[in-house]
Amino acid sequence: QLQLVESGGGLVQSGGSLRLSCVASRGTFPYYTMGWFRQVPGKEREGVSCINLSGTTTHYVDSVKGRFTISRDNAKNTVYLQMNSLKPEDTAIYYCAATLNTVDLQTMCGPPPRVEVWGQGTQVTVSS
Repeated sequence: QLQLVESGGGLVQSGGSLRLSCVASRGTFPYYTMGWFRQVPGKEREGVSCINLSGTTTHYVDSVKGRFTISRDNAKNTVYLQMNSLKPEDTAIYYCAATLNTVDLQTMCGPPPRVEVWGQGTQVTVSS
């Protein structure tokens, strides 16, 4: 079973940047479609961005388009989320996720999310 570990979260001022990383182990990472999701207390988990096996196709939720960039390095078993121009409403726990199923990226990102494996999450806090 694939295991995912996120890192890179933290506290940043509005307008700042963070880069999240998610390292995969115990599985064949290149076979998994990957995504980043986020959740705030009392709300459903939201798909932020998803990326295909080769990294050539991506999907973003409208609220992050032009600010966030997802990428993957299959040689390093890692998926990244570069977050620029951060806003207080981006504050959430960010989760890395994976699926082996053949689904299009918009379906994977949901709602609801179509994934089988979740990371433990990393907190991102954007102060105003």
